[in-house]
Amino acid sequence: MNFEREIVASRSAWLGQELQASDEWIYRLGDDEVAEIDAALRHLKTSGQQIPHVGRDDFPLKRFARTLRLLRTEIESGLGFMLIRGMPRDRYSAEDMGLIFWGIGAHLGRARAQNAQGDMLGHVRDMGRDMKKDMHARGYQTASLLPFHNDSCDVVGLCCLETARQGGQSVVASSLAVYNELVRTRPDLAQTLCESFCVDRRGEESAGQKPYYVTPIFVWHKGRMFNRYNRLYIESAQRYNDVPRLSKLQVEALDAMDRLCADRRFRLEMNLERGDMQFVNNYVVLHSRTAYHDQADETRKRHLLRLWLSSSAFADYPRVLLDRYDDMDRWLANPRPPSYSFIAMVEATTH
Repeated sequence: MNFEREIVASRSAWLGQELQASDEWIYRLGDDEVAEIDAALRHLKTSGQQIPHVGRDDFPLKRFARTLRLLRTEIESGLGFMLIRGMPRDRYSAEDMGLIFWGIGAHLGRARAQNAQGDMLGHVRDMGRDMKKDMHARGYQTASLLPFHNDSCDVVGLCCLETARQGGQSVVASSLAVYNELVRTRPDLAQTLCESFCVDRRGEESAGQKPYYVTPIFVWHKGRMFNRYNRLYIESAQRYNDVPRLSKLQVEALDAMDRLCADRRFRLEMNLERGDMQFVNNYVVLHSRTAYHDQADETRKRHLLRLWLSSSAFADYPRVLLDRYDDMDRWLANPRPPSYSFIAMVEATTH
C-alpha cells in the first residue's frame, strides 16, 4: 500500500487535551431551533411516512437546516465530530426521539443498513452478549469497555435516550493525530499500518464471500487520508487458517495505535446526556466507550440509537474500502423499520 512519510496538516488532527477545556465541538440548540424540530416532527407524523423511507424533505427545517449544513462541513472536513445538545428528552417518547434523530440525520447524509437483517436505526444497549464467546456478538450489545475503533460507513451518529448509573462515557481520538505521532516517532509502524490486515466479518459474509475482508488501517487517496480500524476484529480473524499470522511488527503497530488513542494527550472524553446527538467522521476519528453499570429499572437502562450515514463528500473512495461497502449495499436491499421491542433488539445480530 502507498505510504507517504509526511505529517498531515489538518484541523482534524487535534489533540484531546487541547479540546477538553473547549466547547467548539458542542452545538447547543436554542428554543427556536427546538420549535423548528417540533414542527418538523409534527409534519412527519402527519404525513404518515415511516423510517426507513423518511428523507430530508419529510423532515423540513428552516434556519436550523442551514446550521446543519455548517455542522456537516465541520464533521466532514473540520474537527471530524460534533455533539448536538439541548433536545428536551422528557418531552418525547423513544419512538419520537428516533424520528427526530433520523430526520436530523437525513440533513447530514443518507442512512445505510447496519447489518445483514437490514436494520437502519440501530440500538446500543446491554443485551447480555459476550464478544469473546459469541463470534456474532457486538461490543455495543455489552456493558464492557469498547476499544477504539471506527464503523464501516462515512459518518456514525448516536442519540442518547437513557444514561447508565455509572460509567459509559463516550471517548474519541483523532486518528490523524495518532498517525502524525507515529510518522514523527516510529515511521516504520506508520508504514506497517498502511499495509494490509485481515478483518473478521463476524458471521455476516454473503454467499461466496470469505468470512473476512482485507484492508489497510490507513490509506491515502487523492490527497486525503482514510482510516479503518477495529483491532478486535483483526484479532478474531486469526481464527481462520488461510489468514496470515500477525507479524511481530504488526502487533507492535497495533499496540502503538491503542496506546496513543488511550493517552490523555490524544483522547477526548465526554458524557452523553439524555437527548444528546453525536456525529463522528469515521475516516479521521476513532471512538470508544468506557465500561458501565446499568440502572436497575429496565426502562432506564443505558440506551442509545445509532445511524450509519453516507455522505456525498466521500463519494470517491479508495478501492480497497469498496469490498466492505458492498456488504452494506446488499443489506440495503431489504431495509427494516426500527423496533423498540427488547426481544427484537436481542434477536437482531448487529455491528
